[in-house]
Amino acid sequence: MPTSNGADRDGVARLERLLELGRALTSELDLPTVLDQILETARELTGARYAAIGVLDEERSGLAQFVTVGFDAATRETIGHLPTGHGILGLLIDRPEPIRLHDVAEHPRSYGFPPGHPPMRRFLGAPITIRGETWGNLYLTEKQEAEGFDDVDVDTIVVLTEWAAVAIDNARLFGEATSRRHELERALRASRTAMEIATAVGSDTDLPRILELIAKRGRALVEADALLIWLRQGDQLQIAAVAGNADVPDDATIPLATSTAGEALRDGRSVRVEDVQRMQVNPARYGMSQASDTLIVPLVHRGRGHGVLMAFDLVGAAASFDADDQRALEAFAASAATAVATARSVEAKRLHDTMAAAESERRRWARELHDETLQGLASLKLALVGALRTEPEQAREVLEAAVAQLGHDIAGLRTIIADLRPAALDELGLEPALRTLVTRVAERAGLEAHVTIRLGGVRLDPDIETIAYRVAQEALTNIVKHAGARRVTVDLRLESGGLRLAVTDDGRGGVGGERAAGYGIVGMRERAALASGRLEIAPLPRGGTRVTLELPPGGEIAILRRDDP
Repeated sequence: MPTSNGADRDGVARLERLLELGRALTSELDLPTVLDQILETARELTGARYAAIGVLDEERSGLAQFVTVGFDAATRETIGHLPTGHGILGLLIDRPEPIRLHDVAEHPRSYGFPPGHPPMRRFLGAPITIRGETWGNLYLTEKQEAEGFDDVDVDTIVVLTEWAAVAIDNARLFGEATSRRHELERALRASRTAMEIATAVGSDTDLPRILELIAKRGRALVEADALLIWLRQGDQLQIAAVAGNADVPDDATIPLATSTAGEALRDGRSVRVEDVQRMQVNPARYGMSQASDTLIVPLVHRGRGHGVLMAFDLVGAAASFDADDQRALEAFAASAATAVATARSVEAKRLHDTMAAAESERRRWARELHDETLQGLASLKLALVGALRTEPEQAREVLEAAVAQLGHDIAGLRTIIADLRPAALDELGLEPALRTLVTRVAERAGLEAHVTIRLGGVRLDPDIETIAYRVAQEALTNIVKHAGARRVTVDLRLESGGLRLAVTDDGRGGVGGERAAGYGIVGMRERAALASGRLEIAPLPRGGTRVTLELPPGGEIAILRRDDP
């Protein structure tokens, strides 16, 4: 009778523990935690010394995963490889139904145990079935303080595997949903990042700013500790941008021919390296001595390799970059490569135009010196040589003409010098220099000119004064050469701390036509860009053109007030 009561109490306790486990399992969504709880509860309820769960592979012909409890670390190390589903374990795979053995070794399917494996005789196993398909098996061995597993143990394990099936299914579905959500979030981030880069390229083609944006967005996309951008320069890769925890020297380079990054660029294929020590060029060479793994993705646009993205170390995770990270960064790199190629093309065009503008300016001064001053001096020389051979009375007339010619040539030289750098700009400031310029051009070209200047009696930073003067000078030169105008208006004023210059004519729109104006327009735009300003050239409704220069306060060259000299 007491034995019966003890058994009843033990059964009630088991039932309560199963119910408690069911509540705990169905509320847990982390699969490794669910498996650990199942194994520990199975050992507790049956008195088994060892417990394991074998997860079937996709073909359901073997074990893809084997989770155990009851073994210490030394025993696991001694055993070595975990089982893959042969012998008694394979019996449950072939016939997914509960099985109980008094001695494993006596069964014909027994394969025996590897050296160092603890002895096992008693065995109890049951399948874990989810939605009508076997997901895995629960194994128990070596029941303590008893001859073997009994019917109650079998019933307990059957109920436990049913709870386990529900919990595992919930955890698996949650994991899949979480994974899909992460994939969607990453895809959304990648799409948003690509749009940001496309927008940036559309509004700003400054290469350093584009590279900084790519580095920051690429790092965030794959959650890297650091992301480096290397651009191809001849036979090497030059560091171009850095985002994250990295201290890379500005002059760092990697040889193309003998580096993993160079290999990725040459082959046009991404490279994942889980141990940076295996890279041909150790990252410690360029300041990444703490890095452990890296993902290298080439920047290729229309078949041309521009450089590579190099991501180092996942943030907050021991794992290395995976295939999803690689796909995400490759998709991102396609947009990034387009942005880099576009910015580099614009940069090259800007450099070409700047050099061409400088050459055009040199040719203009050379032509004016040759056509006017040099020819005038040559004529003066001939006249003086002739005067030496004539009578004194006739020589006097020649000398008087030579003096007049010399005065004309001196005036021409003064005009050229003033155009190159007017003394009034340095000594008196922008206002008198600009008024003198407009007056001189108007008189020479027969223009009606009106000048309005409102600077409040202050001097500006010398660089700002030079930029405004040169833009006005080029605009007036283009009006004279191309516009066929009769009237010109120059308006210069300070507005909200910034400087605004407007040069307006009533001609046929020659100033606005960039083909007609040649490289003069390029020069004006370059000067405006130096001060983070804006240059606008627009035709007027009733004919003519307006050139507007706006230099904002706080730009790269700030506007500064100072006392008059």
